[in-house]
Amino acid sequence: MKDCFEKLKIEFQPDLIFTHTRHDLHQDRRLICELTWNTWRNHLVLEYEIPKYDGDLGAPNFFIPLTAEIAKRKVAVILESFASQRDKHWFTADTFMALLRIRGLESVAPHGLAEGFYCRKLVI
Repeated sequence: MKDCFEKLKIEFQPDLIFTHTRHDLHQDRRLICELTWNTWRNHLVLEYEIPKYDGDLGAPNFFIPLTAEIAKRKVAVILESFASQRDKHWFTADTFMALLRIRGLESVAPHGLAEGFYCRKLVI
């Protein structure tokens, strides 16, 4: 896996990287997060959370407010894109909208909806 990430590093120099949160209880996703940080040490990396039955949601420290229109589109894309998760009882539009609403509440987002991320390092 590390070799794959090193190849990616040669091919891409992204300005922003999204990866799973380091606290995800799923071992494969935790490994992806670790390799992301090992590979791109000087980049802006935002870690996202995945709601699931494990209950490993935390307290993000970086929020991006969303309008209702963007939030609905985001949820639609998630539901369309991850076919392997469709049989999971938690994989519903209501679940994802609820999380956006909670993060909107926490961040006092203007439209009441926000995406929450974990940001370990931010250089301005």
